Amino acid sequence: MFENVQRGESTRPKQGSVHLSDSRTHPERPDQAEELTGTEPFSHNRQTNVKKLTVSLYLLLILLGVGTGYVLAGGRGAAALPFGIPARVEKDAAVGSSDTETFKDSAVGVIEAGGVDGEGTHKLVREGGPSQTAYLISSVVDLDDFVGKKVKVYGQTVAGEKASWLMDVGKVELEP
Repeated sequence: MFENVQRGESTRPKQGSVHLSDSRTHPERPDQAEELTGTEPFSHNRQTNVKKLTVSLYLLLILLGVGTGYVLAGGRGAAALPFGIPARVEKDAAVGSSDTETFKDSAVGVIEAGGVDGEGTHKLVREGGPSQTAYLISSVVDLDDFVGKKVKVYGQTVAGEKASWLMDVGKVELEP
């Protein structure tokens, strides 16, 4: 086709030959032009509808998550927990769970922040030297409230890779 242009011939296709053109700019049928221009706004509306659907879906998922949490809590909220954590730890206070079957191990010492090689969030420094130190974790009690205080901890011994004694603390009592 371009060879014809160099020779000065017409670039119009000969009758019976196949001519490929951009159907958006040069439709072969006039009714195609109307169809093509009519689809432009439709694609914009479709994108807007997809965005609205996506936002609606996310909002629905959030509401379902909140509803599931409410149902699992029994509709009672945070008051349903079997233990309370006071804002301030007072003398002779016991904080944590009263489940003595699960938390049957106990130890006395001073709580310090920090574990050993990623095991434990705190440690219980006990009499008898470093070999008697118990490393502590807890999802029940905020051990930070007891740092620097002499306490008796009740918990469950769990397997540790680096710590000689790793305890999941369920209850803490202040010692006199």
